[in-house]
Amino acid sequence: MSDKQEPELPFEGASGGSGAPIGGPDADPNPGPVPDPDPPGAPMDQPVVDDTEGPEGSDEPDEPSMGLLDHLGELRGVLIQSSVAALLATILCWFWSADLLELMIRPIRDQGIYFTAPNEAFLTRLKLSAVVGLFVVAPFIFFKIYGFILPGLYQRERRMVTPLLLATTGLFYLGVSFAFVVVIPQVISFLLSFGTEAMEPLIGVGPYFNFVSRLCLAFGLVFELPLLILFLSVLGIVNPRMLLRGWRYAIIIIAALSAMLTPPDVISQVMMAGPVLVLYIGSVLVSIAVTSRRRNKENNDQD
Repeated sequence: MSDKQEPELPFEGASGGSGAPIGGPDADPNPGPVPDPDPPGAPMDQPVVDDTEGPEGSDEPDEPSMGLLDHLGELRGVLIQSSVAALLATILCWFWSADLLELMIRPIRDQGIYFTAPNEAFLTRLKLSAVVGLFVVAPFIFFKIYGFILPGLYQRERRMVTPLLLATTGLFYLGVSFAFVVVIPQVISFLLSFGTEAMEPLIGVGPYFNFVSRLCLAFGLVFELPLLILFLSVLGIVNPRMLLRGWRYAIIIIAALSAMLTPPDVISQVMMAGPVLVLYIGSVLVSIAVTSRRRNKENNDQD
């Protein structure tokens, strides 16, 4: 007799079973349920979340990192836009340059003012238009500068941009206005009082413009002292105790800066040093507020 081979029966797949032939003698008459490849409660594939924009209160910058060439291109755009705005403001102010010049020479109208070169009057009016135009577009320039710095700031720091922009512009305008309205008339009156009958003043419009513009710019810059102290306090470089202990050195530094930034007369130096000392006291109060807020935040984080 020839040996007859029984046909091989198919085996169960990977989905279940014991691996015995179906219907064979060892087959389980009641096979168990086929296991679910994805049982309930199993973690599902999570969608990829784009965290380019940081969440509220995140410590990461909201903007993706930029290359050096990108930063240089953005800086070039800021400089071009600021220059164009200043140029347009200068052209616009030129049409009122005569009125602006009359306003500038008001403190010395009684003594009179002269120009000693054929082009001095034209150049003075042109420079006056440029300075006033820059003064007018200062908020726009400050806004563009803050916009350039903004992508590198954390989200919690972005909330400070608008108050800082307003404070920077307001303090600068306050310093320039204080110099033009209060300081310059007093300084001019004091300096001209040294004349005699044999020595009368003959003031040129060019030197007078340089005198006024330098004094206004100096006051506009020194009035930014509270913002400087604010930045140093936020960075942890200075604290109220340091500022209070170093008040003697602060007075010396303020007196030296007043002597360098103002004409060599007592009136202008005192009239700059006085407001700057008041601003220094205000800066100490600002530093106290910033330091207390940072300590309270650190204590809350520890709790």
